[in-house]
Amino acid sequence: VQLQASGGGLVQAGGSLRLSCAVSGGTFSRYQVGWFRQAPGKEREFVAFISRSGGSVDFADSVKGRFTISRDNGKKTVYLQMNSLNSEDTAAYYCAAKSTILSVENRVAVYDYWGQGTQVTVSS
Repeated sequence: VQLQASGGGLVQAGGSLRLSCAVSGGTFSRYQVGWFRQAPGKEREFVAFISRSGGSVDFADSVKGRFTISRDNGKKTVYLQMNSLNSEDTAAYYCAAKSTILSVENRVAVYDYWGQGTQVTVSS
């Protein structure tokens, strides 16, 4: 299974970006997908999660109300819509997939596959 994250870039504070995570090499609908981010000198942290059907989502408290997550199983892609961005959102963003349902979705260790990351930089 391969994951390809894209859509990062430079944006002004208050702006928006949409990240995409394209999944190939597996049965997309079997995987739950999470987004994580990592700023320089910091640990990788959970951002958002979406279940296999898209019916269940979860967000880190720091992004609730600003970020949304969705998936298109036909296109084998998960999207992270990021609004009202601020400087604290600056990080490399990674998507990850797992097939295990009974696990805590905000933990890095439970994900089986990872994308290469896409950089998001928010200027103030």
